[in-house]
Amino acid sequence: MVTVTENNTDPYEVVVIGGGAAGLSAALVLGRARRHTLVVDAGEPRNAPAAHMQGYLSRDGMSPAEFLAAGREEIARYGVELVRDRVVDVRRGFAVELAGGRTVRARRLVVATGLRDELPAVPGLARRFGRDVLHCPYCHGWEVRDQAFGVLATTPMSVHQALIVSQWSKDVTFFLHTVAEAELSDDDLRRLAAAGVKVVPGEVSRLVTEDDRLTGVRLADGTTHDRQVLFVAPRAVPRTDLLRRLGAELRETPFGAYPVVDETGLTTVPGVWCAGNAMGFAEQVVNAAAGGYRAGATINGELLMTDLDAPARAQNDGVGV
Repeated sequence: MVTVTENNTDPYEVVVIGGGAAGLSAALVLGRARRHTLVVDAGEPRNAPAAHMQGYLSRDGMSPAEFLAAGREEIARYGVELVRDRVVDVRRGFAVELAGGRTVRARRLVVATGLRDELPAVPGLARRFGRDVLHCPYCHGWEVRDQAFGVLATTPMSVHQALIVSQWSKDVTFFLHTVAEAELSDDDLRRLAAAGVKVVPGEVSRLVTEDDRLTGVRLADGTTHDRQVLFVAPRAVPRTDLLRRLGAELRETPFGAYPVVDETGLTTVPGVWCAGNAMGFAEQVVNAAAGGYRAGATINGELLMTDLDAPARAQNDGVGV
């Protein structure tokens, strides 16, 4: 990590808010383009509970912590600074206030603050999240293939998750939990039956473990279903406070409100880009890194053209250059 000077008006070309895959990828591109860049990292990666990440070509199976450590080392090679802090406010201009008391200024911003997962309030579930309580079969399905799966419904849309995970196991039980069976459509029930998914109504009261392993799911009526893995769809809470303060337009989705962006991640606020889970629920690590790269390259080109056009623009405005 590069040591950051301690003063109150540090000028940067780009400040990247968030030090996950998206933020580090944007910073890497900007650093290699010789842009004076700062990454502000609060140290709250969404995938911290997971022991490994999958589906990232050449990095399949790497731990998230190892991946981020490698990214930090890479950006440092190109003079990108990284500070462990939290952004508490951003004003147009852009003045970026940090929780530690420092204020930095930037010409452009990349918001890569991600999201946080809110898990159902089932006793025993949160502490097993990322181990044998999982959310993404593309991330973890291969590692738990052919085991006894459970899927905990959080909304009627959980049917989709139950159908998808049936590709990795033919022993799948769909626990309706707080979802009434009447909320499932005829197509839902037909597809679940075709996939061989067993549907179990009734609220889940807790998870059953033995020797630090998930062994079952207990219902409120006292019945227990032997299960080795439980899939659940957390409620995604986008970290969009800073974007709201900047006046970025947001769009409502079934997974929360996310910023309106163009194909490069540019928000409706000039000079502010977004990347990773801050712009969408389904951004996997590989997608987040690609989005950060795209934003970084776009920002570099935009800054270059802005600076090259500045003399002509000043002359047209009648200002001496």
